Amino acid sequence: MNQDSRRKLKQVYHLFQFIEPLLEERLADHPGVTLVDHGAGKSYLGFILYDLFFKEKAPDARLYGIETREELVERSRKLAEELGFPGMSFLNLSVAESTSSEQLPETIDIVTALHACNTATDDAIHFALAKKARHIVLVPCCQAEVAAALRKNKARQLARDVLTEIWRHPIHTREFGSHITNVLRCLQLEAHGYQVNVTELVGWEHSMKNELIIATGKGHPRRQAAEKLTRLLDMLGLEELSERFYVPSIA
Repeated sequence: MNQDSRRKLKQVYHLFQFIEPLLEERLADHPGVTLVDHGAGKSYLGFILYDLFFKEKAPDARLYGIETREELVERSRKLAEELGFPGMSFLNLSVAESTSSEQLPETIDIVTALHACNTATDDAIHFALAKKARHIVLVPCCQAEVAAALRKNKARQLARDVLTEIWRHPIHTREFGSHITNVLRCLQLEAHGYQVNVTELVGWEHSMKNELIIATGKGHPRRQAAEKLTRLLDMLGLEELSERFYVPSIA
């Protein structure tokens, strides 16, 4: 294995330690646990989850890998067959397409997205919300959409609010955009009734993209989180992204 693969494998093994107790919780509730891994790539995470947990503890469970690159989907299918992992399925779909695909169950227990680039993480969130996922595990990556909107509206915001100095310089725009993207995601999840925990996946020496977001559904939408998200979008001049970070209507 090359250095990049070894680094990725280390991250995946570490991520397993966070996901295992979530699987245990769902397994205690019912044997047919379902997990969907978005942006599966070579499915390092899926195969490790299946080998270390599903194979012995949850033979009736299903693990789905969603990936847009057909060659990686075929490769994963062949490997799962060679390893004798019948509970694994791999679908050549975008995250958005998977939300309405009949190849997936109506509800999903756990949704994961490890280094799903830019808006693919948001699509994974939308998928999880639509599928009423109990747990959502995200390691966001390469977030550019919010930074682009900040950059476009920078001149207008500079004249309106001194806080715009926080992201006036290009490098600050990029870094602040990445940070605020995850802040908005957390508020969105809280607004939809999830309890959110944010931590680091691995040390900075292994990856600069190491923020780990774990959300657990509690079933009670939170008006305060929804209001804060709306106010934050308005304050930063990001109203155009309100559909991306949509929140429920709370009476």
